[in-house]
Amino acid sequence: SWGVETARKFSKADIEHALTELDTGNYGTILRSKGIVDGGADGWLEFDYVPGEPDIRDGCAMVTGRICVIGSRLNEMAVAELFGTAE
Repeated sequence: SWGVETARKFSKADIEHALTELDTGNYGTILRSKGIVDGGADGWLEFDYVPGEPDIRDGCAMVTGRICVIGSRLNEMAVAELFGTAE
């Protein structure tokens, strides 16, 4: 699994793009992803993903965003880049 806490702001389109990309197989075999992130003007966004079924909804305000990706043979660096959290 891969996880990160982030203060980065994401648009709903950013999250939709990232969840769609997880279906490509370029990041490993993704079983599940979930998180809550600062959506800027859109407020906080909460998301859940299982292959082929992304779900993005309004979330409750948090202190910091959190993202978790669970799978096998994860390309952790590519996942970090996808979510814009690579160091």
